[in-house]
Amino acid sequence: MAKLLFRPKHRLTHRRQFEAVHEARMKTPCGPLTIHSRRNGLPHPRLGMSIGRAFGGAVQRNRLKRCLREAFRLLQLDVPSSESGGSYDLLVTSRKHDDAGMEQYMLWLTDGIERLDREWRKREARGA
Repeated sequence: MAKLLFRPKHRLTHRRQFEAVHEARMKTPCGPLTIHSRRNGLPHPRLGMSIGRAFGGAVQRNRLKRCLREAFRLLQLDVPSSESGGSYDLLVTSRKHDDAGMEQYMLWLTDGIERLDREWRKREARGA
């Protein structure tokens, strides 16, 4: 069984990476989360988070980020890949909400990733 880790290679770290995900113009709302995506051409998905101060204080923002990182870590092997071998860069933003718990964040991420994958496949089929 593969180890489920969240290493630096699984993170979006630079401003240009975040901008590239926004420029792809593919997003979907999932509960209070909005997930933006872009094909990355890598064999693994990457996660970035943009949680603003409007969400709450540092304690609330950091708890949300910890929950999202853990949910992504557990789901990373389930993120679909394209036929060309690439995976996705995912950027998660959030509206203010009460703490939902790990299971709910996993459900929202799974639902959002599945919807985005369907949309990317439709976009590729139209372009082909």
